[in-house]
Amino acid sequence: MRKLNLIIKRMIDFFGSLFGLILISPILIIIALSIKLTSKGPVFFKQERLGKDGKIFKILKFRTMVVNAEKLGTGIFVKTEKDNRITGIGKILRATSLDELPQLFNVLIGNMSLVGPRPPVPHHPYKYENYSDFQRKRFNMKPGMTGLAQITFRNSVPWDERIKLDVRYVEEFNIWLDIRILIKTFMKIFKRESIYSNSSANEVNKIKM
Repeated sequence: MRKLNLIIKRMIDFFGSLFGLILISPILIIIALSIKLTSKGPVFFKQERLGKDGKIFKILKFRTMVVNAEKLGTGIFVKTEKDNRITGIGKILRATSLDELPQLFNVLIGNMSLVGPRPPVPHHPYKYENYSDFQRKRFNMKPGMTGLAQITFRNSVPWDERIKLDVRYVEEFNIWLDIRILIKTFMKIFKRESIYSNSSANEVNKIKM
């Protein structure tokens, strides 16, 4: 049954991302032009992330910060929308999660899924080999654009708490769970709470598997 669910999941990923890219192509063009005309640097931001089984791939996002932002200030951490490395258009994109839309290309080519654990950078919170056996279960499935941890916590709790929910998702995965997560994602996408990592939350049991 799980194997069948995974086959259906990939079909939904492929046709969903393809249809999505076609449908929102005008929006992608408008955002790309807005970024290009308001700040120096490339339209897209590429960064190495850990994918399924710990394999490294490059995630694609719209650039929301100044070039080489990870080498300035607090590095890869963005704790507040007042971070002066964030561009004007970037604040809007981050608040609405529109900066994530280019990841549909990652989903289309198969190194991401619409739903799954969010892919961490190779060195944070841990290197792949330093995750515990329990935590490493989160890498048994492809990373997702959204996931159980995202609709529950977004960025409001430490990684160790998010990983617990990631593992729970992997262990109890089914297509209906994915559909519920996608619906909740659309409901929450324009809400601004928990975008940055300086708040707290404890809502694990509110999500029914």
